[in-house]
Amino acid sequence: MLLALKIDADTLRGTREGVPRLAELLRRHGAGATFLFSLGPDHTGRAVRRVFRPGFVAKVQRTSVVRHYGLRTLLYGTLLLGPDIGRRCAEVMRRVRGEGFEVGIHAWDHVKWQDGLVGASAEWTERQMHLACERFTEIFGEAPRVHGAAGWQMNVHALRLTQALGFDYCSDGRGTHPHLPVWNAELIRCPQLPTTLPTLDELIGTNGTDESNVADRLLRITDAPPKDAAFAGHVYTLHAELEGLRLAPVFERLIAGWKSQGYELVPMRALYERLQALSLPRCEVGSGRVAGRSGTLFAQGAEFLGEVDLAQAA
Repeated sequence: MLLALKIDADTLRGTREGVPRLAELLRRHGAGATFLFSLGPDHTGRAVRRVFRPGFVAKVQRTSVVRHYGLRTLLYGTLLLGPDIGRRCAEVMRRVRGEGFEVGIHAWDHVKWQDGLVGASAEWTERQMHLACERFTEIFGEAPRVHGAAGWQMNVHALRLTQALGFDYCSDGRGTHPHLPVWNAELIRCPQLPTTLPTLDELIGTNGTDESNVADRLLRITDAPPKDAAFAGHVYTLHAELEGLRLAPVFERLIAGWKSQGYELVPMRALYERLQALSLPRCEVGSGRVAGRSGTLFAQGAEFLGEVDLAQAA
């Protein structure tokens, strides 16, 4: 069984401090992972506008946002100028790739994408994705091959661009297994490998769960084999600002637990490569809700529309 680790780096601090710590921890345990970077300005402080979103204040209170992100980060884009993550952390990003980890795009401006994508025009969406792709190419000397949307937010324009920009695969939403997305009957021929497991910040503070027992709760979920035996895998999203900093001990317990359950911890590309021998289902996608997270997310639907060979979809 494969368990793919998808690491989202949202902020300057997460990239500069959390990413190197995660890389060292993963090397120590012989685990692979895919690092997805925010490549433009850190405007984390502007997320305060979500205060009117149902469930946002409750999530902030139970997950101790100030402790995890730091006060300075929470002022970026408001009282403090938002620093350019790609400019300041290019060497960190290149070092991670040089150590053998897969790298890809998370966003240009994480908060701008997460809060502005729904209802955005094709031109707005294209500019955001092109800025991220251009900066990625500037840093790594090659075009990006994987995309994982900030805040699990996608619209139809972004989905079309995942195909037009030539990504091998994407991990933009939440769901149960890999698929080709179908948006309002429009097939997008770029595979989606959705996040299949809850994140730590979705679990902490609910049903008596805290930092001391959240690993046990997540391991109970993964103790049973994945429901879809053909794909036999999970995608777990972690954050450089959480598992790379204060919650690193929790993540280390998860690594040990997953290994004892028989999982091989891999980058998402390993899961993608396994799909080459399979036929992917076509699944309706749209907006959905996830317990423990405010607002709606890009989500895999339940309706199956047949199967497509991955080789034919490329």
